[in-house]
Amino acid sequence: MTQKDEFCQSLALYRLSATLLFNHMTQDFLAQIKLRLLENQSRLERDLGDIGTKDQKDKKQFNVDYPESGGSSDDDNAVEISEYADELSIGTKLEAELRDTIKALQAIEEGSYGVCKYCGKEIDPKRLEARPTSATCIACKKTLTQEI
Repeated sequence: MTQKDEFCQSLALYRLSATLLFNHMTQDFLAQIKLRLLENQSRLERDLGDIGTKDQKDKKQFNVDYPESGGSSDDDNAVEISEYADELSIGTKLEAELRDTIKALQAIEEGSYGVCKYCGKEIDPKRLEARPTSATCIACKKTLTQEI
Protein backbone atom coordinates (compact mmCIF):
# COMPACT_ATOMS: atom_id res chain seq x y z
CA MET A 1 0.00 0.00 0.00
CA THR A 2 1.40 3.37 -1.00
CA GLN A 3 1.65 6.36 1.32
CA LYS A 4 -1.14 8.04 -0.63
CA ASP A 5 -3.39 4.99 -0.20
CA GLU A 6 -2.66 4.91 3.53
CA PHE A 7 -3.42 8.61 3.83
CA CYS A 8 -6.70 8.24 1.93
CA GLN A 9 -7.70 5.27 4.07
CA SER A 10 -6.86 7.17 7.27
CA LEU A 11 -8.80 10.18 6.07
CA ALA A 12 -11.82 8.02 5.27
CA LEU A 13 -11.72 6.47 8.74
CA TYR A 14 -11.35 9.90 10.33
CA ARG A 15 -14.35 11.20 8.41
CA LEU A 16 -16.41 8.17 9.38
CA SER A 17 -15.57 8.56 13.07
CA ALA A 18 -16.25 12.29 12.87
CA THR A 19 -19.60 11.54 11.29
CA LEU A 20 -20.52 9.17 14.09
CA LEU A 21 -19.37 11.62 16.77
CA PHE A 22 -20.65 14.92 15.44
CA ASN A 23 -23.53 14.20 13.10
CA HIS A 24 -26.61 14.75 15.20
CA MET A 25 -28.76 16.32 12.52
CA THR A 26 -32.35 15.23 12.60
CA GLN A 27 -33.82 13.09 9.89
CA ASP A 28 -36.33 15.88 9.15
CA PHE A 29 -33.49 18.36 8.58
CA LEU A 30 -31.70 15.93 6.27
CA ALA A 31 -34.93 15.18 4.40
CA GLN A 32 -35.52 18.91 3.85
CA ILE A 33 -31.96 19.44 2.65
CA LYS A 34 -32.16 16.40 0.37
CA LEU A 35 -35.39 17.69 -1.18
CA ARG A 36 -33.80 21.09 -1.81
CA LEU A 37 -30.74 19.43 -3.35
CA LEU A 38 -32.88 17.22 -5.61
CA GLU A 39 -34.89 20.23 -6.76
CA ASN A 40 -31.66 22.12 -7.39
CA GLN A 41 -30.25 19.17 -9.34
CA SER A 42 -33.33 19.09 -11.58
CA ARG A 43 -33.16 22.85 -12.17
CA LEU A 44 -29.45 22.74 -12.99
CA GLU A 45 -29.88 19.83 -15.42
CA ARG A 46 -32.78 21.66 -17.08
CA ASP A 47 -30.78 24.91 -17.33
CA LEU A 48 -27.79 23.06 -18.78
CA GLY A 49 -30.10 21.34 -21.25
CA ASP A 50 -31.32 24.75 -22.38
CA ILE A 51 -27.84 25.82 -23.48
CA GLY A 52 -26.30 22.52 -24.53
CA THR A 53 -26.40 18.74 -24.62
CA LYS A 54 -24.91 15.99 -22.49
CA ASP A 55 -21.55 14.73 -23.66
CA GLN A 56 -22.02 11.28 -25.20
CA LYS A 57 -18.72 9.98 -23.78
CA ASP A 58 -18.94 11.54 -20.31
CA LYS A 59 -22.55 11.84 -19.14
CA LYS A 60 -21.45 14.14 -16.29
CA GLN A 61 -20.30 16.79 -18.78
CA PHE A 62 -22.35 19.11 -20.96
CA ASN A 63 -21.36 20.61 -24.28
CA VAL A 64 -22.62 24.12 -24.95
CA ASP A 65 -24.29 24.38 -28.33
CA TYR A 66 -22.95 27.01 -30.71
CA PRO A 67 -25.73 29.51 -31.52
CA GLU A 68 -26.54 29.74 -35.22
CA SER A 69 -28.26 32.96 -36.22
CA GLY A 70 -28.39 32.04 -39.88
CA GLY A 71 -26.62 35.21 -40.93
CA SER A 72 -23.19 35.34 -42.46
CA SER A 73 -22.22 38.96 -41.93
CA ASP A 74 -19.40 39.96 -39.63
CA ASP A 75 -21.95 41.42 -37.21
CA ASP A 76 -23.89 38.14 -37.10
CA ASN A 77 -20.70 36.19 -36.48
CA ALA A 78 -19.65 38.57 -33.70
CA VAL A 79 -23.04 38.18 -32.01
CA GLU A 80 -22.80 34.37 -32.26
CA ILE A 81 -19.31 34.35 -30.75
CA SER A 82 -20.38 36.67 -27.94
CA GLU A 83 -23.43 34.54 -27.13
CA TYR A 84 -21.34 31.37 -27.23
CA ALA A 85 -18.73 32.84 -24.86
CA ASP A 86 -21.47 33.91 -22.44
CA GLU A 87 -23.10 30.48 -22.55
CA LEU A 88 -19.75 28.72 -22.04
CA SER A 89 -19.20 30.77 -18.90
CA ILE A 90 -22.71 30.07 -17.64
CA GLY A 91 -22.36 26.38 -18.51
CA THR A 92 -19.12 26.08 -16.55
CA LYS A 93 -20.74 27.67 -13.49
CA LEU A 94 -23.85 25.46 -13.76
CA GLU A 95 -21.72 22.30 -14.14
CA ALA A 96 -19.75 23.18 -11.00
CA GLU A 97 -22.99 23.75 -9.07
CA LEU A 98 -24.35 20.43 -10.34
CA ARG A 99 -21.18 18.58 -9.27
CA ASP A 100 -21.42 20.13 -5.78
CA THR A 101 -25.10 19.20 -5.56
CA ILE A 102 -24.43 15.59 -6.56
CA LYS A 103 -21.58 15.36 -4.04
CA ALA A 104 -23.87 16.66 -1.28
CA LEU A 105 -26.55 14.12 -2.19
CA GLN A 106 -23.95 11.33 -2.12
CA ALA A 107 -22.75 12.53 1.29
CA ILE A 108 -26.31 12.32 2.62
CA GLU A 109 -26.60 8.74 1.34
CA GLU A 110 -23.21 7.81 2.84
CA GLY A 111 -24.05 9.43 6.17
CA SER A 112 -21.19 11.93 5.99
CA TYR A 113 -23.24 15.01 5.12
CA GLY A 114 -22.56 18.00 7.34
CA VAL A 115 -19.00 17.03 8.28
CA CYS A 116 -16.19 19.31 7.15
CA LYS A 117 -13.97 17.54 4.62
CA TYR A 118 -10.86 19.19 6.07
CA CYS A 119 -11.15 19.18 9.85
CA GLY A 120 -13.87 16.57 10.40
CA LYS A 121 -15.96 18.86 12.58
CA GLU A 122 -19.67 19.33 12.14
CA ILE A 123 -20.70 22.09 9.76
CA ASP A 124 -23.11 24.52 11.39
CA PRO A 125 -26.66 23.59 10.31
CA LYS A 126 -27.34 27.30 9.64
CA ARG A 127 -24.55 27.23 7.05
CA LEU A 128 -26.05 24.12 5.49
CA GLU A 129 -29.48 25.76 5.37
CA ALA A 130 -27.97 28.78 3.61
CA ARG A 131 -25.77 26.71 1.29
CA PRO A 132 -26.75 23.02 1.27
CA THR A 133 -23.78 22.06 -0.91
CA SER A 134 -21.24 23.25 1.68
CA ALA A 135 -18.54 20.66 2.33
CA THR A 136 -16.45 22.80 4.66
CA CYS A 137 -17.04 24.53 7.95
CA ILE A 138 -16.77 28.31 8.08
CA ALA A 139 -13.37 28.24 9.84
CA CYS A 140 -11.80 26.01 7.17
CA LYS A 141 -13.41 28.00 4.35
CA LYS A 142 -11.99 31.22 5.77
CA THR A 143 -8.56 29.61 6.05
CA LEU A 144 -8.74 28.34 2.47
CA THR A 145 -9.80 31.72 1.12
CA GLN A 146 -7.33 33.48 3.43
CA GLU A 147 -9.99 35.59 5.12
CA ILE A 148 -8.32 35.22 8.51
